Amino acid sequence: MELDTRQAIDPHAARAFDTDALRRHFLIETLFEPDRLRLTYSHYDRMAVGGAMPVKGAVALEPCKPTGTAFFLERREMVAVNIGGAGSIEVGGETFAVGHRDMLYLGMGADPVSFSSDEAGEPAKYYLVSAPAHRAIPCRLVRIDQARRLDLGSRATSNERSIFQFVHPEVMESCQLVVGMTVLKEGSVWNTMPCHVHDRRSEAYLYFGLDEAARVFHFMGEPAETRHLVMRNEQAVLSPNWSIHSGAGTSNYTFVWAMAGDNVDYKDVDMVAMEDLR
Repeated sequence: MELDTRQAIDPHAARAFDTDALRRHFLIETLFEPDRLRLTYSHYDRMAVGGAMPVKGAVALEPCKPTGTAFFLERREMVAVNIGGAGSIEVGGETFAVGHRDMLYLGMGADPVSFSSDEAGEPAKYYLVSAPAHRAIPCRLVRIDQARRLDLGSRATSNERSIFQFVHPEVMESCQLVVGMTVLKEGSVWNTMPCHVHDRRSEAYLYFGLDEAARVFHFMGEPAETRHLVMRNEQAVLSPNWSIHSGAGTSNYTFVWAMAGDNVDYKDVDMVAMEDLR
């Protein structure tokens, strides 16, 4: 496992960051490398974000020093979203077949865990999000067609999109993770606008489904002190509780949103009026 640790940054410090500092503290540039598991352990609600891309063989979820536990999920829960080819995840001797855009929830205590691909030429790409847990919940596979779907936005506002809620109070239980996927329709580029903040939880975004030359401009920062990051395909960004999290792309795209914190109500947001953005 390749591990990176990110300290929590307060909004006053972030105001003075240049582009390099913003990218160093908030952007996760590389998630997927052949036969490796990469993990970023953040001090925003102790959320861990990573990626596993098995090609030649299975890739194991190993213990890491920041958790201070005998195995990674001893006191944590995790969600694995497959954005690549078909694959499987073995958890404690049980195997789950995980297709493209399917999600597996792994409860506290799940061990050992390993990730595999069905075909080396079209490997699975598992996007991993983990947070501390207080009780064991059984592992559960949620396929894309089993997620709760919401169709929102319009072509007139360039944000026609479908939201798929995987780990959500109306779909399945968790300790604190809330995870879903948003697919923008062709011709739509905006997500989560008008924007919001939620002081009760932190979030991470993974952008994917972009051509090599396409980019997403991810907007972050306090509502009256906004900043932006230019992101390419299959990159993720950490979003602190004090920050907006919205984006616009040079084409349509898909993103996975994942939250951890005190509140798991999807409607629990503090909206920001357009006239208050700076």
